[in-house]
Amino acid sequence: MARRANGPLRRGWTTGACAAAAARAAAEALLTGRFPDPVTIRLPRGGRAEFALALQEVGDGTARAGIIKDAGDDPDVTHGALVITELAPLPAGSGLRFRAGAGVGTVTRPGLSLAVGEAAINPAPRAMIAAAIAEAAARCDATLDDVAVTVSIPDGEALAAKTLNARLGIVGGLSVLGTTGVVIPYSCASWIHSIHRGIDVARAAGLTHIAASTGSTSEAAVQRLFALPDAALIDMGDFVGGTLKYLRRHPLPRLTIAGGVAKLAKLAAGHLDLHSARSRVDQAMLTQLLGELGAPDDVMRAAAAAASAGEALTIAGAHGPALAERIARRAREVALATLAGGIAVDVALFDRKGALIAHAQR
Repeated sequence: MARRANGPLRRGWTTGACAAAAARAAAEALLTGRFPDPVTIRLPRGGRAEFALALQEVGDGTARAGIIKDAGDDPDVTHGALVITELAPLPAGSGLRFRAGAGVGTVTRPGLSLAVGEAAINPAPRAMIAAAIAEAAARCDATLDDVAVTVSIPDGEALAAKTLNARLGIVGGLSVLGTTGVVIPYSCASWIHSIHRGIDVARAAGLTHIAASTGSTSEAAVQRLFALPDAALIDMGDFVGGTLKYLRRHPLPRLTIAGGVAKLAKLAAGHLDLHSARSRVDQAMLTQLLGELGAPDDVMRAAAAAASAGEALTIAGAHGPALAERIARRAREVALATLAGGIAVDVALFDRKGALIAHAQR
């Protein structure tokens, strides 16, 4: 499972795919006393995937199997985690009952795709697990319709502290995620998933004002500025496009976009992905804005040669506050155009210490 330093990035498997493969292995062991190793499952969008077992146990009418998650070259917090699925027969008519084992969270707030009190095993992984169990039963010429399915991830509660689960109201551990079964390197699908679920939770809580921030400093600053509850805070990072497009389909009355000058200068230039590998600060735009503000030629030339938007703001000197305001105003215009109406938007620009330096509201 070593990650590559060079060459094409390697794809991996979602937590849901690992749980489904472990479920298939446990199902065969429950029916026959033998574990298939390696075990294969069918993926939701076609094709099959093969997994080696890291754990296999049978006893007291139950079977459990474990798989070490390989997220490929994606910087996934659960890469290398052991995903365990345990099956235990239930009385006829019970159906499949999903339970959170150690390290898997429980839903405590409305607004997610699962009811409060349910194990944080998302609908797509549940469907994959059900299909894997059914396929195993068919292979053994048997039925296995009434089963308790418990998914565990040892150390999952500690790993969950590195995710946004607590803010979403998922307590006690990780979420079991994945719609395709495949992890695409650096797609940051789990982060975008957390953004979407954060918006869902805010809507379900009846909040009318949320703040989407590019980083921890701006998030803390905007929370202080508006006295917002934690549920109103969306850690969007670089994914402003994903945030705005989801809000376009699932609107709230008011959105504040909060960030530093480097990130929001990119948004002001029309970029919806703010990652340094996928967009750059438009120095020509900053120079043009300085010209509109009446900055002298030597200041404009120095700003054009600046290494960053922050440096350009410093070079602007007395024109700095007005330049920051122009950046915030342009960023707001881009956001409004992406949302296509229906949401009141303001943009708050903070410095590195969290001080408000510009606020575009109209």
